[in-house]
Amino acid sequence: MRIYGPTGFSSTRFFSSPGRICRALLLAFSPLAPGDASADPQKVWAAGAYSFSDELGGFRITGASGIGTKENPLVITEELNSATPVTLTIRTTKPIQPFGKAGEFANGLMYMRIDVLNNSGQAWVEFQFELQEVLDRPSVFGDGLSFDQRNKKPDNIWSSSFADFDRDFEPYDQLLFRNGKIDPLKTANFIFLITDYTPRWTFYLVQDPRIPSS
Repeated sequence: MRIYGPTGFSSTRFFSSPGRICRALLLAFSPLAPGDASADPQKVWAAGAYSFSDELGGFRITGASGIGTKENPLVITEELNSATPVTLTIRTTKPIQPFGKAGEFANGLMYMRIDVLNNSGQAWVEFQFELQEVLDRPSVFGDGLSFDQRNKKPDNIWSSSFADFDRDFEPYDQLLFRNGKIDPLKTANFIFLITDYTPRWTFYLVQDPRIPSS
């Protein structure tokens, strides 16, 4: 159980100042200096109260913007080079305060737009997102993380390339877009709301493009 003090931090989780933690995270995952021949491409992008990383491999983030409100969603642009699942790492970079002001706090409400370029050479006929609080472990109801699970008739889920969607919550938090197609070298847009009523410093968004089975 989390106990939030005046600053919005859980006394059961946080033992240092948020500024030190955020600086340490950004230093740990920032690219090397431009003059270093061994430097990797940028893997961390900051937007709103969060950072977004492609450090687990298999895809490339090409941009991030927004603060996470319905009017100004967090927009992540990506390039996927295969039809295999990839994982986006999301970290808080500002203090956690449930329902605090978007952009100034990690508040547990994240309106998202994911723009995905299909550079796999194969058409995708479905696209699934899955939330995980712990990497490679299904997200359960008790962790508070979901695709707006409390809303039984969401009007904030949409895709430019798929006509329908399904949500599954137990034992996974999954959002599947279907009845459509993303051809090679085409970009698809996905819009949805992530809610986390017990916010964490780090969580994950698995993205799984699907190709025809035969």
